[in-house]
Amino acid sequence: MKLSEIHIRDPFILAENGTYYLYGTRGADTWGKGYGFDVYVSPDLETFSDPIEVFTPPKDFWSDENFWAPEVHKWNGKYYMFASFISDTRKRGTQILISDSPLGPFIPHSDGPVTPPQWHCLDGTFYADASGVPYMIYCREWKQSDCEIVGEIHAIRLTDDLSASIGEPIYLFSADKKAWIPKNPKRYVTDGPFMYQTTNGKPLLLWSSFGEEGYLEAIAYPENGNLTDKWIHIEKPLFEKDGGHGMVFKTFDGKLMFTYHSPNKTPFERPQLRELYEENDMLYVKA
Repeated sequence: MKLSEIHIRDPFILAENGTYYLYGTRGADTWGKGYGFDVYVSPDLETFSDPIEVFTPPKDFWSDENFWAPEVHKWNGKYYMFASFISDTRKRGTQILISDSPLGPFIPHSDGPVTPPQWHCLDGTFYADASGVPYMIYCREWKQSDCEIVGEIHAIRLTDDLSASIGEPIYLFSADKKAWIPKNPKRYVTDGPFMYQTTNGKPLLLWSSFGEEGYLEAIAYPENGNLTDKWIHIEKPLFEKDGGHGMVFKTFDGKLMFTYHSPNKTPFERPQLRELYEENDMLYVKA
């Protein structure tokens, strides 16, 4: 398959042992019943395998709707999938799954979502800080009335085996009052956080929202490199023409790549690839 034939949202690529593994939200199932997650395997980012199912919910799984944004991270020799789910009896949250292989099968690892149960949350991503302490960064959804239609991004400490969260959420920032927010928006969305560390070790948080040209990819960073610092927002988004929920990875020949979905309209979403470059501890799309 070619990328143009793969109908997914929220693409995530794991580069491992000479192979690229592409995960994402199944395009056909995005807004309704959830049936599982797939991976598309490629040796070169040009041609991909047919979808290989890597997660099938057990019969007693707590959710059967909105299976969203699977990410796979390697940690201490295992592969962990962070994915979001919802049900009629539980709020949307990110649960952690585990496998011995990028090809799965992934099985539940955490006991339900590790996001706060009293909030609607989504799009959890893994981040280990400079000391090697594991965290999950995630979005508190804008739909909750006490957020006043303003999405937020939080972090929470994880146990070393990534099976549970520890302590209270750490507020990072909210989606309002950014230079690229359109006038009089109906909502302030936070989507798809992903942490990238520059060559010098500076953490850059990619995240998505909406601007004048639609869905976009923005960058923020903590002033002194710690999650609890004041967050600085880059005025110009990394990408702002109806595409986002992206992440960054390196190819096996050293290129820095940005994958995201565009357009942000069902059923036309497709994973996209653009080369990036790093300059002065910041990311830019290569012309």
